Amino acid sequence: MDQLQRIMIGNGLLVILAAMFAGFMLMFHLIGGIEIWPGTILPIHIYGTSDGWVRAHSGGTMNGILVIVVALALPKLNLSPLMQKLTAYGFLYVAWSFTLFYWLGNAAGNRGLTLGDSQLGHTDLISVIAFLPGLPSVFIVVVLLVIAARSVLSANKA
Repeated sequence: MDQLQRIMIGNGLLVILAAMFAGFMLMFHLIGGIEIWPGTILPIHIYGTSDGWVRAHSGGTMNGILVIVVALALPKLNLSPLMQKLTAYGFLYVAWSFTLFYWLGNAAGNRGLTLGDSQLGHTDLISVIAFLPGLPSVFIVVVLLVIAARSVLSANKA
């Protein structure tokens, strides 16, 4: 279990690191470039929207924290070794696929929320690449949270 926890905590920190980079992208997007000297902005184009970068920054941070919290809680979950592994790697998949979704969805024509055109915009290759890995995660995270909660609550009954 120690190894699983180390893997989860390390990956959780890396997901948060990616979210911090999204924070830089947000800042660069807001000011229109990089300030190289007080009042001197080197203009650079940052793709996406400010709202998209806020989501990538805050959502990525929360996903990384979720992975770390689950890693620290893993010894308290009444799970078999196989279920511990599935839980650990399942949360890692969720965190990284959502990170990919946030970054690519901000560049996608329809925010990567559908495989086809929607009121948000037209589908493009980036939309599909953002959408497909994240789709299973929407269900996986719910299942894993239910499994983890049940394991703790059922252990309290005994």
